[in-house]
Amino acid sequence: MKKIVTLIPSATEIVAFLGQKEFIVGRSHECDYPSDLNQIIKLTSPKIDIDGNSSNIHKQITKILENSLSVYKVDVKQLKILDPDIVITQAHCDVCAVSLKEVEEIVFKHLSEKTKIISLQPNTLNDVLEDIKRVAIGLDIEIAKVNNLIKPLIDRLENIKSKNINQIKPKVACIEWIDPLMAAGNWIPEMVNISGGEDVFGKSGKDSHWINFKDIEEHNPDIIIFLPCGYNIEKTNNEVESLVKKNVEWRRLKAFDNKQFFVVDGNQFFNRPGPRLVESVEIFADIIQPKLFNFNHEQSGWINFFKQ
Repeated sequence: MKKIVTLIPSATEIVAFLGQKEFIVGRSHECDYPSDLNQIIKLTSPKIDIDGNSSNIHKQITKILENSLSVYKVDVKQLKILDPDIVITQAHCDVCAVSLKEVEEIVFKHLSEKTKIISLQPNTLNDVLEDIKRVAIGLDIEIAKVNNLIKPLIDRLENIKSKNINQIKPKVACIEWIDPLMAAGNWIPEMVNISGGEDVFGKSGKDSHWINFKDIEEHNPDIIIFLPCGYNIEKTNNEVESLVKKNVEWRRLKAFDNKQFFVVDGNQFFNRPGPRLVESVEIFADIIQPKLFNFNHEQSGWINFFKQ
């Protein structure tokens, strides 16, 4: 029986999506979906205090990376005991999970030479679908079976896109970090477009990037969506409350005046490049084109900041 270790939540979700979750023997501390895998051994832990606000977390991470250190600890002793056949990690972001370089060094030094590493590096929705296929190939799953699993995901995206193709597209700003401000990139702008909006900052396939309030003020978007990486709705909402309370200029924006500030679950949905990005598109569609869509994700996946 094969033994799989997943070191990033999206990898865990992909393996489960492929019907292979019973082979997962170890996971990262952030892998919490599907919930029935929560009893599986956690192999990583953060070196920072994740309970602080976004400014505090940013300062901690910056200091660690300036010293060329990893943001995460890996339980090498437990990993050696598990002796996995396959380790799935990522090369997309050293802040999101253990870096590929560190995983390669650990596997080379402590595990069997037969241990296979599968690395994910998605930048677009299509890349995410290709990553699902890459994992499937690594797990020896027939590609025809994989295509049958992926097709419904593509159909759901096409359905949303086709229904709003002739709609007026509101200008949307997606905020991936609050202090300092970061605009979401990679697959997010593409998802906004599919959902019937125009992303004013991000470019599809390009990394998220730092911005300042003047950029937001200049574009004065119709809708602002807050989706910080690693944050749930409650934590994000608390930071947005603090943001608008301390900074009166945010209250002069069109989106604030029209009650178009939205808080979403960036942790469970938008920042996990796996199958549930399709649900993330549905959440965007609920927010951006509410007259056309209601996928019933309100409260569980998103809230209007003004309607609590």
